[in-house]
Amino acid sequence: MTKHERYEKETEALLMPITEPLGISVYDVEYVKEGSDYYLRVYIEKEGGVSVNDCEAVHRPLSDALDQKDFISEAYILEVSSLGLGRPIKKDKDFNRNLGKEVEVSLYKKTEDIKELTGILKAWDKDTVTVETEEKELILDRKNIARMAEYIDWDS
Repeated sequence: MTKHERYEKETEALLMPITEPLGISVYDVEYVKEGSDYYLRVYIEKEGGVSVNDCEAVHRPLSDALDQKDFISEAYILEVSSLGLGRPIKKDKDFNRNLGKEVEVSLYKKTEDIKELTGILKAWDKDTVTVETEEKELILDRKNIARMAEYIDWDS
C-alpha cells in the first residue's frame, strides 16, 4: 500500500462516524499532489443532493480528527465537496455501482480505431472493462482509460 493509499484509507475510517449520522455517504477520498501543493479531497453524496452546509458539517469535524490523529506528514489542503454530475468511475465500488448503466469513456490510445465512446458498462475486472456500444462490445484495457464517467444526456 502506498503512502497516498494509506492516507486515503485512514481518512475514510475517520469519516464514517462523521458522515453516517448525517445521512451522508463517502463517495471517494483522494490524496494528490498538484503543482507544489498536496490536496486531501473528500467527495460526499446524499439523497436529494449535497449542500454547502453538508460539506461544512463534514469538513469541520474531519479537520479536527485529522489534526488529532496527525498521520499525514506533508502540509495539505482539505477539500470536502460533492462530485456533482458526471462522476468519474475509478474504483471497484464505482464500477459495481455503474454496472448496466450508460457510461462515457475517453481512452489514452485508440482501441479498434476508437478514442471516445458511449455505451453500457457490461463487465469489469482488475485488468479490463467491457462496454457495449450500439455497434459492438468492446473489451478495454483499464490502463488505457483516461476517463470514465456516468453518461449525462443533456437533451432530455
